[in-house]
Amino acid sequence: MATLKVVLRKEEKADGTYPLAIRITKDRKSSYIYLEYSIKPTDWDEKAQRVRKTHPNSARLNNFLLKKLSEANDKALEVESQKDYVSSRAVRQKIKPSAGATFFAQAQAWLDELKTSGKYNQYTSEKPRIKHFKEFLGGDDIAFSDISVGMLDKFKSYLRGSQGVNERTAVNHWVTIRSVFSYAIKNQVTDPKYYPFGKGKAKIKFPDSIKVGLTAEEITKLEKVELPDEYQNHCRNLFLISFYFAGMRVSDVLRLKHSDFQNGRLHYAMGKNNKAGSLKIPEKAENILTQYKDTKHDLVFPELKRLDSLGDPFIVQRAIAFAASRIDKCLRTHVAPQAGIEKKLTMHIARHTFGNISGDRIPVQMLQKLYRHSKIETTIGYQANFIHKDADEALNAVLQF
Repeated sequence: MATLKVVLRKEEKADGTYPLAIRITKDRKSSYIYLEYSIKPTDWDEKAQRVRKTHPNSARLNNFLLKKLSEANDKALEVESQKDYVSSRAVRQKIKPSAGATFFAQAQAWLDELKTSGKYNQYTSEKPRIKHFKEFLGGDDIAFSDISVGMLDKFKSYLRGSQGVNERTAVNHWVTIRSVFSYAIKNQVTDPKYYPFGKGKAKIKFPDSIKVGLTAEEITKLEKVELPDEYQNHCRNLFLISFYFAGMRVSDVLRLKHSDFQNGRLHYAMGKNNKAGSLKIPEKAENILTQYKDTKHDLVFPELKRLDSLGDPFIVQRAIAFAASRIDKCLRTHVAPQAGIEKKLTMHIARHTFGNISGDRIPVQMLQKLYRHSKIETTIGYQANFIHKDADEALNAVLQF
């Protein structure tokens, strides 16, 4: 069990005083919570853990110390009763969270962790959602215990009405709030009983989305169209490489290395979930890859070659995001019109295109392997967007009269 004691730290300040702190000791390891006051060593009774009467504010300070020590002991007992083992650092975090116990203080700490972890895409998506929640609250911070299901419903209505966002975007804002809650609970900053999501509370449910890919005929148009501009041809190549390798994500396409291609196969781990595997190199893909032979750099495509290294994931993800935006714009505004394709054309549509053309011709277990999905349920749900045969036959059966 943790032992708590008020001590005078041996850290002299410029005015000759020393700070008062609560020492938390567990298994011979100590952590400290600094209090708001510092006094001279002659005014401190170490044995009694009290401020001597020689100090002009001894009575007020001693009452303050008793109150703080009592509050700290209560929280220490609370956290130790919830788990079989906790460290002195964990007890300290419960008593005085390093980033503050309010929602936006924890949200900032969580964003900082995302940035440190190199999660650029998630960082840039979550940051404005937190900003919107703060605007909804009039710029004020809020305790976790005050975030109720009713407040979440009002926040969603605010987003749909005042901000004009769609249902999916509004639900994504809820997901952000849920993530901050989970972060705070994990760090023992707030009590799980305040968690407003789950059974009988706010439920995260995304609306069905419509996924539309190109047809085989449209892929043929894209392959054959003569493009006058070198960059347009490059963007077309990136889209086709993604399609030829089962809808490979743009982040993985841009990170491809010449050394990933060995013995007629592509070996790579998908960046999103680190699932590894290999694929045969189709002849059409080989014809494109020969255009990018480079003995000076292992990266196949040029977008990331300007970086000093790929060691900082945050910088790499940021570079990929900027490059993907440029590529998508080129595909939409130049490549698609020249190929006679009226559908919206982006790098992610290559993944939808593979799903659309594969339809129900490939076993779902094989599609799961090709997509690198962690769960087969994800593959079933994804592929359902492109299988229309049964519905079409049912409709025809009714209309044939």
